[in-house]
Amino acid sequence: MRLTIITSITGVLVVAYILELLRRQQLREKYAAIWLLIGLAVAPLGFFPTVLDSTARRLGIASGVSLVLFAGFVLVLLVCLHLSWEASQLEAETRSLSEEVALLRSHLVEHHGYPVRKQDTTPALADDSEVHS
Repeated sequence: MRLTIITSITGVLVVAYILELLRRQQLREKYAAIWLLIGLAVAPLGFFPTVLDSTARRLGIASGVSLVLFAGFVLVLLVCLHLSWEASQLEAETRSLSEEVALLRSHLVEHHGYPVRKQDTTPALADDSEVHS
C-alpha cells in the first residue's frame, strides 16, 4: 500500500516539476510533452495499481507491476536513443558551423586584412598523472 502512495506522489511531483520547468522556459515543449504524458500515466497507476493486471495477463505477464516495469525499461531505452540522436545532430551542426567560421575567417584574412590571431605559445600544463609520478 505504501508503494502505491509513493508512486502516486512521485508521479504528481514529476508533473508539477515539468510544469514549473515549462513556466520558467527551462524545458522545451517538445521534451515536456513526452514527460508530461509519462507523469500523467504514472500518477493514476500509483493510485490504482491493479488497473493493468488484466492487460498483463492477456500479454502473458505475471502482474501489472511487471508490465509497468518492462514498459518503463523500454521507455528509458527509447529516451536514451533519442538523446543520443539529438547529441549526434548537434555535434554535426557544431562541426559544420566551425568549418564555416574557419572558411569565413580565412576569407577575411586573405581579402580584407582581418588580423591573424597569434598561436598560444605557452606550454600546456602537465596533467595530474605527470605531476604525481
